[in-house]
Amino acid sequence: MSVITPRAVFVIRDTDYEALLARHATRGQARFFLESRGQSLAEVEAHHARFHAVLEQARAAVPGDWRQALARRIDLDRFLFAPEDVVVTVGQDGLVANVAKYLRDQPVIGVNPAPDLYDGALARIPVERLGRLLPVSVARAAQVERRTMVQAVLDTGQRLLALNEIFVGHRSHQSARYRIEADGVAEEQSSSGLIVASGTGLTGWARSIGEATHLRLGIGVEETAVGYWVREPFPSVATGTALRAGRLTQAALAVTSRMNEGGVVFADGIEQDLIAFDWGRRVELGPAGRTLNLVVG
Repeated sequence: MSVITPRAVFVIRDTDYEALLARHATRGQARFFLESRGQSLAEVEAHHARFHAVLEQARAAVPGDWRQALARRIDLDRFLFAPEDVVVTVGQDGLVANVAKYLRDQPVIGVNPAPDLYDGALARIPVERLGRLLPVSVARAAQVERRTMVQAVLDTGQRLLALNEIFVGHRSHQSARYRIEADGVAEEQSSSGLIVASGTGLTGWARSIGEATHLRLGIGVEETAVGYWVREPFPSVATGTALRAGRLTQAALAVTSRMNEGGVVFADGIEQDLIAFDWGRRVELGPAGRTLNLVVG
């Protein structure tokens, strides 16, 4: 019986320099664009070179008998991850969230290529430690946080997964109208939309909303629970504000659209992957059955 060789899949996003070249075609045009705005191409090139030096160091740390692959963020929806993969994100914390919904049980190692620029809440592993972590990760012997994810299931059968949060609302700045149901209580609402966030998401968008509204919820990153927050609910003769925030464990939050057009549901800030949420559509939101297996040591 043959043994499948492990594979290290490196997940990256384009650097700012690569994005500039894609937009302006040549280095000279990119430099002119930046200089016309009082900025320097040299700094952008330095960050680009630094990133690729770390990526090269990371790829050199892979055991010689392993396979390797490189996946860019924009191609994740077309990339086929295998059960024997160890996924290595090299970049900001957002890359970990971007890849999470495409995985099953594969371990994820977040490498921080610039600790002085990126917080490293999820991408917390220095590249120098990667070589030691890869073999123990594929053997399932590494210390792992099994981070709860959020899911949205629509009445159409469509499903969204998110590591941080899922947004339900209107795609523009106008009010979102919907019916919300939680713990046997329901009301019509008009608001700037609502989010359902995991314990991981409490360090981001949900934290900002919680601090602004003084409606904070303590949820552990591995706890099988999520929280919901309504953004700026408006009271009127037809709409209420009683359901502003709460924890969700077993029972889901149900939301029914009252928007003729423009209603959307999207995950982890990726608006391009939105699902239309127009009048009469219903979505249920809560903890997902799937977790992100984040290697921490």
